[in-house]
Amino acid sequence: MPRAEVRNILWDLDGTLTDPKIGILTSIRYALEDRGYIAPPMDDLLWCIGPPLLESFATLAPTADLAELSALISKYRERFSVTGLFENEIIQGIPAVFEQLKHRRHFLATSKPHVFATRILAHFNLAQYFTAIHGSELTGERSDKGELIRHVLITEKLAPETCVMIGDRKHDIIGAKKAYLSSTGVLWGYGSRLELETAGADRIVPTPDDLLSALLTM
Repeated sequence: MPRAEVRNILWDLDGTLTDPKIGILTSIRYALEDRGYIAPPMDDLLWCIGPPLLESFATLAPTADLAELSALISKYRERFSVTGLFENEIIQGIPAVFEQLKHRRHFLATSKPHVFATRILAHFNLAQYFTAIHGSELTGERSDKGELIRHVLITEKLAPETCVMIGDRKHDIIGAKKAYLSSTGVLWGYGSRLELETAGADRIVPTPDDLLSALLTM
């Protein structure tokens, strides 16, 4: 039986389409300091880019109960929703990838709340390329990447064999596997080659040009 054409592309956002380092990490430090914690230096927080926010704060404040973690997230969003989401840069070469792949259907699948993701894509003029934008809810629902990807497949009526998930962290690769999708890891984000290989990425690409070449052969 011939392999199904990959015509639906699911994209991670942070670290894959944009570099959100300053906005996310400054907002995390803002929340920690406001709640009385010692905030690590920015470069010691790089691992926080990608995982769900609750997971990151649970690690940064291991003695915090759920109420305190919720307070940290609220304080984070106090800054991020106004300033942090625009302290961000588009990855060089990404717009050209979308221009060459207009014949495919693109879906955002980010653990970031979709209310923020929608504004970020519009800010960088990327929303025009997407059939639909999917993310978590502010309540935390669908922050797990596997749950989110399954939600996208069901909502958009997509067959797994016609899809590929693209992302820079293990959460993207593991989530794709849970939903029986092919996965491509990218090396310009915040996950290492070892992280992506260990998670089981089907392919790994170092640059947006290499990603485009790979996608054109699928």
